[in-house]
This record gives sequence, C-alpha cells and structure tokens, in this order.
Amino acid sequence: MDPQRAKNILEAALLCSVEPIAVKELMRLFDDAIDASVVTTLLEDLRRDWTHKGLELVQVKTGWRFQTREDVKRYLEQMNPEKPPKYSRATMETLAIIAYKQPVTRGDIESIRGVTVSTQVMKALEDRGWIESIGHRDAPGRPALWATTPQFLADLNLASLSDLPALDDEKDQQLADELQKVIPFDLDDSETAENDENQQAQSN
Repeated sequence: MDPQRAKNILEAALLCSVEPIAVKELMRLFDDAIDASVVTTLLEDLRRDWTHKGLELVQVKTGWRFQTREDVKRYLEQMNPEKPPKYSRATMETLAIIAYKQPVTRGDIESIRGVTVSTQVMKALEDRGWIESIGHRDAPGRPALWATTPQFLADLNLASLSDLPALDDEKDQQLADELQKVIPFDLDDSETAENDENQQAQSN
C-alpha cells in the first residue's frame, strides 16, 4: 500500500477515536498486512506532519492519540471553561504514594502518611480509573496490593512511570508536590483538614 494512503487511514482512525489506540489494533486496519515496525514508522511520520498544527499526535502507555497542544488549549477553554477538579491533600498524597512506591498496601500508605486511609479516598481513585488492585501480599490477612493503571498514565500523557517527575530526595512529603506538576488540580484545603481530622480520630 502507498505510504501516504496508509497514513491517511491511520490519521482518520486516530482522529475518530476517543481513546488511545495501540499499534497492534492499528495493524488490523490493514488486515495485518503491515507489520508493527512499519505502522510505528508511519505514526512517527504522521506525528511530524502535525508538528505545526493545533493538535499533536502523542504516544501514551495505552497507545497513540491526537490531543490539543498545550499552547492552544487555553484558547479553547475560553469557549467552554472547565474548572480543574478539586482533590483533597489526602487524596493526592495517597495517589502519589501509590504512583511512586507501587505496589503498596493500604497499611503501607497509612504508615507513610501517619493517618488512616479512608475508604472514600481509595474508592474515588479507583472510580477515576487511576488505581487498581493487582494482587495480594503474602502476609497475614493477605492485604490487597495497589498500583496505578494504564489509564492513569494516559490521562497524564505519560508513556511510562519513568516519566513521572524525578524526586530530589526520598522524603515522602515531596511525593504529592511532585505529582502536582503533571496533574492539573485545585487543592481543597478545607476538605483536607476535615479528612485528616477524621482519619486521625479513626486511628486513635
């Protein structure tokens, strides 16, 4: 098949998809007549074709997708303003610990934070599609092990966990601050105080 024709097909498929598409799935467009290396080369060419446009083609953990470039996103937000979601400090610290320390149990998280992890916090992150249970630790009670999901990486435009902001040191209180660099959110301080007070009361 003519390379330009193949790129047009890939472009149409990606523009019409609301989710990233893996190379393996894109190969099905051509009845697997084009192998993965060729599809990847075509995608890289297509990425360059869109270099100076309002959309960009990016590769994330779950595949390839088109997305709005950061330098034009603020103009679109003026047409349909959306406030970034508010997360409590407790939620962000929990997510950060899972992201940087995974796999971890709730007990690990509580040991690091020094307070009880509420079920609501874990459920909110699980419902968001950012964390999941990947097994159980071989320990009394067989506590669940938690890790981040491919959706977490896709939502943050990260190809892998190695793309998370590097830590200057191993101080646990730095985790949430570093994660904030790649997650747009408003910190709800009132909710934080209330949650932490409740958690401390539960742990006493």
